[in-house]
Amino acid sequence: MNYVPAKPATLGLIQLPDIDLSEIVPLIDWTFFFMAWRMSGRYEGIETVHDCLSCKMTWLQQFPEADRPKAEEALKLFKDAQEMLRHFKDEKILTVKASFGIYPAFAKDEDIYIQEYGTTIQVPTLRQQHPSTDGFCYSLADFVAPENDYVGVFATTIQGVEEFAAGFEKDDNMYDSILVKTLSDRLAEATAEWLHTEVRKKYWGYAADENLTIKEMLQTKYRGIRPAVGYPSLPDQSIIFTLDPLVKFSDIGITLTENGAMFPNASVCGLYFAHPQSKYFMVGKIDEAQFVDYARRCGKNPEDLRKWLASNL
Repeated sequence: MNYVPAKPATLGLIQLPDIDLSEIVPLIDWTFFFMAWRMSGRYEGIETVHDCLSCKMTWLQQFPEADRPKAEEALKLFKDAQEMLRHFKDEKILTVKASFGIYPAFAKDEDIYIQEYGTTIQVPTLRQQHPSTDGFCYSLADFVAPENDYVGVFATTIQGVEEFAAGFEKDDNMYDSILVKTLSDRLAEATAEWLHTEVRKKYWGYAADENLTIKEMLQTKYRGIRPAVGYPSLPDQSIIFTLDPLVKFSDIGITLTENGAMFPNASVCGLYFAHPQSKYFMVGKIDEAQFVDYARRCGKNPEDLRKWLASNL
């Protein structure tokens, strides 16, 4: 996978301590919001339904009659979510923060080496053992050149969620508490979407002329990828400790538990790759030989590492 790496317009760590919520809300992927409420299905055009009965009935008529009660429930949930979002904004209840850096990097075999302020941080990756649909077994290291390349690291977080939700729980209002938490999760992901766009077009600048609609962005039609820690192509949650020096979680109010979970829960962390052939994939199951080799590259005892990769073994 030979390519000419794009030199970033900005290198090093950048922190955004108070992002305007109005920039983020339009990028919420409502499909995943409804999935969090166990409401499967697609509700196209739900954002165009006004409060009048005529609009509501016209929208509901596009669904088969048997599906209309579920669609009506989704519409009510969506309206409640919109009202909560207005509350977030008007009362300045939540704070949207991000930290990211673009650093010189190179890859060797299945390892990515990120160079930061005179030190080199090794990020081991795993390779698929069952080919993707194109017949190739991918590793994230495939998307980094052997020399003179760059990799980005990012974290986004929504601050103030737990405190606000706790107020509803104190009043036994679990519906609004869950609504706050599920919305905040979506806002953290939407912030990651917004930030990735800013990085592609401005901070890294390898797609400065990109002109995608929100729908196209949510369909990942942009160049490059941003795999999150713990997700299918980067399944080892312990890697998050390795990335801490590159994004400085504590500077934006994120703490890490001993199990590598982020607090607040409405937080996302991952890597940026600019390679034009980079793609999302699932590592899936790995055999014992690759696991032992991965543990060696991580510098960890295999038995200690098993808990982090249990679902891949």
